[in-house]
Amino acid sequence: MQQSVLLLLACLGLLTSTLAQSNTAGISMSQSHPQFWAYDSKPTLLLGGSVEDNLFQIDGLPEHLDQLQSAGGNYVRCTMSSRDVGNVWAFGKTAEGIYDLETWNEAYWQRFETFLQETAKRDIVVQLEVWATFDFYREIWDVNPFNPKNNKNYDAHRSKLDTVVATHPIYTENNFFRSVPSQMSLFRVLEYQQAFVDKLLEHTLKYDHVLYCMDNETSVTSEWGAFWSEYIKRTAQEQENKTVYTTEMWDPWDLNHVAHRSTIDHPEIYDFVDISQNNHNKGQLHWDTGIKQIQRIHQSEHPRPANNIKVYGANGNKFGHDHQDALERFVRNVLLGAASTRFHRPPSGLGLSDTAQTVIQSMRMLTDAYDHFSAEPCMHLLSEREENEAYARAIAGEAYVVYFPDGGEVTLDLSGLASERTVRWLNVLTSEWTESKQVGTEDIIPLAPPQQGNWVALIKN
Repeated sequence: MQQSVLLLLACLGLLTSTLAQSNTAGISMSQSHPQFWAYDSKPTLLLGGSVEDNLFQIDGLPEHLDQLQSAGGNYVRCTMSSRDVGNVWAFGKTAEGIYDLETWNEAYWQRFETFLQETAKRDIVVQLEVWATFDFYREIWDVNPFNPKNNKNYDAHRSKLDTVVATHPIYTENNFFRSVPSQMSLFRVLEYQQAFVDKLLEHTLKYDHVLYCMDNETSVTSEWGAFWSEYIKRTAQEQENKTVYTTEMWDPWDLNHVAHRSTIDHPEIYDFVDISQNNHNKGQLHWDTGIKQIQRIHQSEHPRPANNIKVYGANGNKFGHDHQDALERFVRNVLLGAASTRFHRPPSGLGLSDTAQTVIQSMRMLTDAYDHFSAEPCMHLLSEREENEAYARAIAGEAYVVYFPDGGEVTLDLSGLASERTVRWLNVLTSEWTESKQVGTEDIIPLAPPQQGNWVALIKN
């Protein structure tokens, strides 16, 4: 009898666990199209832009989110950063004015909680970066609570953390990122790092619209990110019996760089891939580099979403990439089959400017007008094409999408599509469709946009 009861309880426990795993409220990986996300079980393309990275720290947050939502956006970035003027830090201070890593600054966490509430209310997905890399180097490290000179909890000698780290994060000269057991085992520092992550999860695990990225443009060893990814996923299971999704963002702009393999080749550690750094590349190189890795991910044993949390480009920015570069990258990411794309904050990106809002709206209009999730990049259907002239995505015999960044003319193979065909053109910079027109009945037709500029053709029966 006792064994039967134990067996029943075990089965009930297994059933409960299975039900929890199959719960698809909020953000989850699409069951039908695993290279994309689903929201409340429906395949969803994540499109976004915002004025800041650490959006929970800004004033006027509800109005900003309303702007994004009205443009068709549903995706924001949230670095847990405190490096901007007016930001607050996560920890409390002593009467003497130094930080105590065993107390919290409630203003910081209330801002974060409000941000989670407001985004959840609007079904806006948050891609959160746990460790804001640039807060731990140069002038921001000088005021960071984790710096030994700024807190009462450890000193430089015992913590093995330098009080001055004057170099760029690419040189990885802060031992803060070597605290984990597989590296330097800086357990005193790790204790407070764990407390910070636990506090973060205390807020986020109540919600179902959060994705987790370990770092921003990291160059540290893979052990660091893997440790925190596994810790976050295990904690979510233990505390809430829920599945959460994690990734890492590497610094190299070339997705072929071996560093990216630590994410792309390890689905057991990371549930999705962030390919944002590809958005430093221009034109044809941006497409070619992106398509190679996206197809490798999609054709693997574990197809997963590939996200773009930041798209660079704005007139006058330090990288030399202008508005046109940004919107081309944004549109190409959609046609590549990326699961998300978001404009980076100013001055390095278009943020949620009027132009950004229009492009977001245009891409939402386009992807709502056909079965975007079943389509595939189909560059082989284009001929008489110059470099960066046009890009194609299609469902053979059903729907064909062709993007022209700046006018031009190509030929398109429609041999799988019945002769009764129409084309509509979407002006990316006005979010306006042209009237539908008949196109030729030939297998291969010439195709050119109505005028110069950014246009997308949608051809179907």
